[in-house]
Amino acid sequence: MGLLQFDKLPINTLVGADWKTFKAITEGRTIDKNFQQKFRLTKAVCRLLSSLTPLEEKKYKKILADKSLEMDPVFILGHWRSGTTFVHNVFSCDKHFGYNTTYQTVFPHLMLWGQSFFKKNMAFLMPDKRPTDNMELKVDLPQEEEFALANMMPYTFYNFWFLPKHTMEYCDKYLLFNNITEEEKKVFKETFLKLIKISLYNTHGQQFLSKNPPHTGRVKTLVEMFPNAKFIYLKRNPYTVFESTRSFFTNTIQPLRLQDITNQQIEDNLIEVYRKLFYKFEEEKHLIPSNNLIEVKFEDFESNAYDMTQEIYRHLSLPGFEESKVDIEKYLSKKKGYKKNQYKYDERTIKIVEKNWGFALDQWGYSL
Repeated sequence: MGLLQFDKLPINTLVGADWKTFKAITEGRTIDKNFQQKFRLTKAVCRLLSSLTPLEEKKYKKILADKSLEMDPVFILGHWRSGTTFVHNVFSCDKHFGYNTTYQTVFPHLMLWGQSFFKKNMAFLMPDKRPTDNMELKVDLPQEEEFALANMMPYTFYNFWFLPKHTMEYCDKYLLFNNITEEEKKVFKETFLKLIKISLYNTHGQQFLSKNPPHTGRVKTLVEMFPNAKFIYLKRNPYTVFESTRSFFTNTIQPLRLQDITNQQIEDNLIEVYRKLFYKFEEEKHLIPSNNLIEVKFEDFESNAYDMTQEIYRHLSLPGFEESKVDIEKYLSKKKGYKKNQYKYDERTIKIVEKNWGFALDQWGYSL
């Protein structure tokens, strides 16, 4: 059990941002009264740790900056709570994959220098389970990279965790890339490529395995960067996704936010973000060559994960399944006793989903 409780963190994850990014995200934004102390402490720690960034940059330029990728990445896409974490963990059993770790999401500038010291302290302090779904938390476990990107540049959707009053602004600009400038997109591409190189170096992988729901709205940019990238798109029952995401966002935002927001506002934003993300993927998925994309219902994957994993490897022509199948089976056998959250769809949930997300129910063939 970590020393700190997730819902009582005295700082938020911006402690791991470089100083330039921290200022760009927070400058000119209102920090509400109840969060001033958290903001000041986060700012102070960030300023202190940022003094080490030049050491990281020097080492990056020396050993990684000029290296090219051996293989284009594999992207696991889908709305939050669509099963992306489970699929990510299964595929990360394959040692040829490299990935962003939980430690890297918070301290992306302390990867090549000082990692051992800071990782030990993070492991001592952090909770050992996610509060929303009891999934295991450890510093070296695979994790989505958006939090890391949020600490490396100001152009990510995850700014909404800190400044939730601007959620829809961040959605349109940095989730869907609708209003992003060319300069901002250039910075995104450069920063993301840097993160991938560091992740592969850190986990000794040859191919980057990404699990990052925000990438679902960035297919065009990802294909521009990586023409032969592979994509796994997860679909899940919208009734379950609504209940699960509402719980996830409402709980996770509490220790991170620096602004007031009501649960109703969180729910309203969730409904609209889901709609926009769904249609953005549908609009851009044709840009992916058909043999580089597979769409999977999470319920099918969950019911027969081993065979579905093998089929995904086959469809996408991914290497490594034969070498990894023992580790995959071992991981899946450990998960057989895992207790998932159980969701009951009350009348209000049913009405909300059918009114606002009926397009997904119809297209994907889900019903009560």
